[in-house]
Amino acid sequence: MRAVRFALWGMVAVFAAILGFLFWQSSTGTQVSTVQIGGPFKLAAARGGGVVDSAALAGKPFGVFFGFTHCPEVCPTSLMDMTSAYEKLGDSAKDFRLFFVTVDPARDTADFLKDYLENFDPRIEGLVPTEEELRKLAAEFRAIYEKVPTSDGSYTMNHTASIFLFDKAGQFAGTIAYGEAEEMRLGKLRRLLAQ
Repeated sequence: MRAVRFALWGMVAVFAAILGFLFWQSSTGTQVSTVQIGGPFKLAAARGGGVVDSAALAGKPFGVFFGFTHCPEVCPTSLMDMTSAYEKLGDSAKDFRLFFVTVDPARDTADFLKDYLENFDPRIEGLVPTEEELRKLAAEFRAIYEKVPTSDGSYTMNHTASIFLFDKAGQFAGTIAYGEAEEMRLGKLRRLLAQ
C-alpha cells in the first residue's frame, strides 16, 4: 500500500507541475500551446437533484474537483479547506460553486453523495457521471483516476488531487493544489472572484 501511495503522490506532483507551468505561461503572456483544460458537462446533481449544465454557469466562476466519498484523506481535507475558504471569503463567494465529481460512481450514488456532502458548505455540489461521462470529462480536464485493489478484496481510487478553477467566461484559470497554504488558496480565490 505504501508503494501505491508514493506512486499516487508522484503522479499528483507531476500533474501539479504541468498545470503550474501552463498557468505561469498564461499569466506572463507567453503563448500557451493548444492544450485545453476543461470542457462542457451536463451531469446528475446529488444535492439539488436534476442536472447541472455547465452552460448555465456562464457569468459566474466555479471550481471542479474529482474525488470519491471513500477517500481517506485528500477529499475530505480538500472539501473542508474549501468550506473554511467559503467562510473567510464571506459574501464575495456567494455565487462561487464547487463541483465534486465522483470518480467512483459505482459506490457514490446520488443519495450517498448527498449525505456525504452534508458535512461541507452547501455551495459544494456533488455530480454523479456515468462511467462513459467520467472517462470523457477526465480526459477533457486532463485528470487521472484509477481503481486500485486493496488487500481486503475491496478497492480505493487514485485520482488527481487539485481543484480546477474557471473564470466567469468558463475559461481555465488555474488550480488549487492539495495541501496548499491557506493564504495562497484564499489569494487565488480572491483574484478569481474579483475578475
